[in-house]
Amino acid sequence: MAQGQVHSVLFDGSDAYGYNAQDNLQFYSTSYGDPSAYSTQATSGYYPTQYPTYHNGHTGGFWSAFGTGGFDEEPPLLEELGINFRHIKSKSLAVLNPLKTVDKNIMDDTDLAGPLLFCLIFGVSLLLTGKIHFGYIYGVALLGWASIYVILNLMSESGVDGYRIASVLGYCLLPLVLLSCVGVVFPLSGPIGLIASSLAISWCTYSSSTMFVTVLQMSEQRILVAYPVGLLYVCFALMTIF
Repeated sequence: MAQGQVHSVLFDGSDAYGYNAQDNLQFYSTSYGDPSAYSTQATSGYYPTQYPTYHNGHTGGFWSAFGTGGFDEEPPLLEELGINFRHIKSKSLAVLNPLKTVDKNIMDDTDLAGPLLFCLIFGVSLLLTGKIHFGYIYGVALLGWASIYVILNLMSESGVDGYRIASVLGYCLLPLVLLSCVGVVFPLSGPIGLIASSLAISWCTYSSSTMFVTVLQMSEQRILVAYPVGLLYVCFALMTIF
């Protein structure tokens, strides 16, 4: 390119072939030179004005992770964690009313929240009377659960898993839990305590054996089921009295 052509491009804005350099720089003035164009592009393109909307009309943003609304078909958080207060109430009432006909599907729900809660209340009640037996409570419960699990699976044809056995044994501990709460106010070391503990043991044994026999269809073997279960509740009663 000659010196005159370079001078023409630098000062006139066009070269000898008719190409205008200002046309090549025209997009700078339209997109970035105009503030209104930049704000329109930023608002409509890369910066959405609202969060995206998911199903059922719920918006997905930062607060949706901490909100309490949830979705329509989503189960409650406590139910996802295995804590259902309605099931705890229904099973507790079934234990407190042993003369009522037991539902065959009562062991379908492997709920362990109620048994753990009852064991905790039992330990706290003993603690208020000066007895620190938390380790003994969970140790005896674990040993008794393993023994009854083996016995029931050897005696029944269908068999049963350990979660359901632990659930029944834990819920049927409720009469002894109530007895331990009474022991906080009244001493149970005398003959009255022996009578009350005997009634509580019989109550727990009858309720648990009824559930096991009804669900596993072992009505002819009820005494064989009640005997090891009763020994387990005797251990808990001894913790309450002595």
